Formats: sequence, structure tokens, C-alpha cells
Amino acid sequence: MQSNFVSTNGIQLHYLHFQGNGPTIILMHGLTANAHAFDGLIEAGLAPAFNVVSVDLRGRGLSDHPASGYTMADHAKDIIGLLDQLGIDKADIGGHSFGALLTFYLAAHYPDRIHKMLLLDAAAQMHPNTKEMLGPTLSRLGQTFPSFEAYIAKAKAAPYIDQWQDAMNSYYRADVKDNADGTVTPRSNPMHIIEAVTGALGEPWLDFISGVDKPAILINGPGVYTMDAALLPKENALATVAMMRNCQYVEVSGNHQTMLYGKGAHEIVAALKDFLL
Repeated sequence: MQSNFVSTNGIQLHYLHFQGNGPTIILMHGLTANAHAFDGLIEAGLAPAFNVVSVDLRGRGLSDHPASGYTMADHAKDIIGLLDQLGIDKADIGGHSFGALLTFYLAAHYPDRIHKMLLLDAAAQMHPNTKEMLGPTLSRLGQTFPSFEAYIAKAKAAPYIDQWQDAMNSYYRADVKDNADGTVTPRSNPMHIIEAVTGALGEPWLDFISGVDKPAILINGPGVYTMDAALLPKENALATVAMMRNCQYVEVSGNHQTMLYGKGAHEIVAALKDFLL
């Protein structure tokens, strides 16, 4: 694994490069996540089967945290600049949750830069109580924890964590910055995340999704997330697949978060190999 930065759209964007022999995949994480969100897939064999570039979106991880500029258009320009800097004309592009929505946006606005779309647990309509269901995740932001161990304890206590895999440690480690007094603080700023959510809610997703003609795969983890429900119910995922001109549906083990690890991760990697190779 290599950790690198590129200058794009007026910021420094951080990414992880997992060298592989297959096609290049660009992966974009969820709303409050970071580039290590896909470590479970890497552990399950995504690399070296593919040449994987996993990005810290602006305001997350080690990428710059500008005071404003968190619309879908801002995020998309960052990714197009990344492709330009890496000399990639067209790639298989995808992401998890917010990253999958960003993939839809890129396909609608920069179709010539995408070969195939990899959509992990996001659709035109999520569960109607999505905002409330994300409460445990968003509650970590803006807080200072006495230690990294305390932060991990809170993460493990989240209702959607029904398993713990070693690959989760690197994700949560990258999620926080260390303070001089030994405390830790999540890197994502709550105001930046609110701006990103507000921007995403204002986009005409139905128009984007129905107009996409790129080959796509939508991988759904319909296990219980919070509030006794899946964040993306299977029927909602299938409705989005039906809207698209060339999309296949795959169901995997786990919920919106845990699908990226363990059994779910192995099933995702197998599905991506079938789709891309």
C-alpha cells in the first residue's frame, strides 16, 4: 500500500494505492468515512486482483479540509482532477453509500471518464428514516475522546456492529487525529458533513440515475443496520436497478457497514471479479 497526495481543484487530495495486476478501480468512501473504509475488501483479495485507488474525499481523512465547498460538484471535480493527475482517461469507478451517490453524479456529468460503475449500498431512495438511522455514526463527530481506546469502545458499541474484524481497526485509526494530551478527535468536521448532506439532498437523483447507460453493479447489504431495518432495503435497491438501463443486482451478507468486512467482503470481491474481469 502506498499513501499519496495529488493537487486537484485547489486542494491536496489524499489517496491510498494498492498495486494490482487487473484493471484500475477508483473507490470513494461513505459520508463520514475515509480511504481505509475498503481495507476489508483489500484483505478479501480486491488487490492484487485489481489496481485499487481509494480516496479520502475532501474534508475527510488526510485530504485538505477547506472551510466550504462540499457540494457534489466540488467532490466530482476533485475526482476528475485525480484522474487527470494520475493519467487515467477512463476507469471503473465506484463507492460505498455517499461514494456510490458520487458515482451516479460522475456518470451523469462526466460519462466519458467512467467505464463501469460499482455501487455499494446506495440507491435513489434509502430507508425513509435514514437521517435518524445515521445518528450513531454522526454522534462521534465534533467530540474529543480521552483516548483512541475510548473511541474504539464507542465504535464497537454502535448498534450496527454485529461483528468485529481486524480490518476495521485501520479504518477507525484513520478516522481520528491524535492530540498532544493523548486525546483523539474525529477528523471530519460536522459542519462540512452537514454541507455535504445538504448538497446531496438537493440533487435530482432520479434524473441522474434513469439517464445512466454505463454498465453497473449494485451490491446490497440488506442486514439490520439500526431501528430494526436495513439502511438500504432490498426493495429500494431493486427499484433503482430497474430504473437503470444496464445494471445488475447482487445481495451480500451483512448490513450497510459490516458488508465491507468478513463474509460480506469476500462476496463483494467475488461479485466484482465476475463483473469486471
